[in-house]
Amino acid sequence: MIFWRLFVKPVSLALAQIRANWFLAILTSLGIIVGVASIIVTVAMVDGAKKYMLNQFATIGANRVWVFPRMPRETPGKYSWRQIRMSEREADGMLAAAPSLAALTPVLGLGAEVQHADRTERSVSVQGIRPAWHVIEDRDIVEGRKFTSVDDDESRQVCYVNDKAIAELALESNPVGKYILVDKRRFLIVGVVETKAVSPMFGGGEAQTEVFVPFNTAQSMRPDSGIYVMATTRSPELHEDAKAEITQYMRRLRNLQPGDPNTFGVEAIEQFVAQFRKIADFFTIFMGGLVSISLLVGGIGIMAIMLVGVSERTREIGLRKAVGARPAVILLQFLVEAVTLCMLGGLGGVLLGQTLVLIAKLSVESLNDVATPVWAIVVALGFSVATGVIFGMLPAIKASRLDPIDALRHE
Repeated sequence: MIFWRLFVKPVSLALAQIRANWFLAILTSLGIIVGVASIIVTVAMVDGAKKYMLNQFATIGANRVWVFPRMPRETPGKYSWRQIRMSEREADGMLAAAPSLAALTPVLGLGAEVQHADRTERSVSVQGIRPAWHVIEDRDIVEGRKFTSVDDDESRQVCYVNDKAIAELALESNPVGKYILVDKRRFLIVGVVETKAVSPMFGGGEAQTEVFVPFNTAQSMRPDSGIYVMATTRSPELHEDAKAEITQYMRRLRNLQPGDPNTFGVEAIEQFVAQFRKIADFFTIFMGGLVSISLLVGGIGIMAIMLVGVSERTREIGLRKAVGARPAVILLQFLVEAVTLCMLGGLGGVLLGQTLVLIAKLSVESLNDVATPVWAIVVALGFSVATGVIFGMLPAIKASRLDPIDALRHE
């Protein structure tokens, strides 16, 4: 009975009042509708963008680490290229010095001319790798065999090609056992490596012609070329440990003193993922706060219309007080009416926001994973209720404090 009198009855009266002035109620709650819809769309878009970016990071591998030569910004011109470039000796000892690493390979990249029959491709990406490259890159051999340690130790002139190279050089669909010329050297194709889709933002996109040779073979072709190291950690959360271990190892090996800057760089994909998550979370909060201004504007509109309502219904309030209605009951009635109006506006905003999110998903392919988190809907509706309470309180208090005699005299 108490629940009926305190909640159900006031809500039914509020709905009847809103129904009687439905057009005015829609105009009044328009700010709430727009505000809630803006929150829904903003959070969904940011959340969808975050999922998309994390999926792109996943194409590289969450536990990937790179070590490469880098000229110190603190002392430009102090070091020459020969002083900072990485050596095979540094790469060979890194795995033992960094327990957090699971596998690594030095990589020597060079642009070379590749020929087959009457086809010639210039500036082809030719990379010298070791067998661990397959584990790190997560790329397998679809035809033929992998490089062996003997291939690398003896600098054999064997190679892999990818699908794009097969097409560009007009090779057979299974070219294993055929020969191509790389920088005028005759190489035997021993395998076809699978093409891995990588986001354009990380240097992927359309497949490029690729040729892979054993690392020592690449060094014999370009002995002065620089190398870098690709590695994987035993688990993504070990990236900071791996960076610290590699840094200590490289500084010791290069005899760098405590005040000397690093002449190399160590980067991990997981650190970029963590930074991106922080930025995305901050952006979500910032944009959510920004669009909440619409709720503030909507709340002011609610307060204004409720004050007008109190003025128009002064005689009704006086009559109710004259027959025994307590001020608390009058206050509750007007407060519930304001909250109900805001809640209906909030539900309308959720519906509008979800519709806009659905349209975006159907229109933009990269937004297929966009979905509104449940917490965003709960927070948006919570803001609507809070807006009704905050901005409905003043009109409700004004109504509850009216003198019944003065109210009955009101024209």
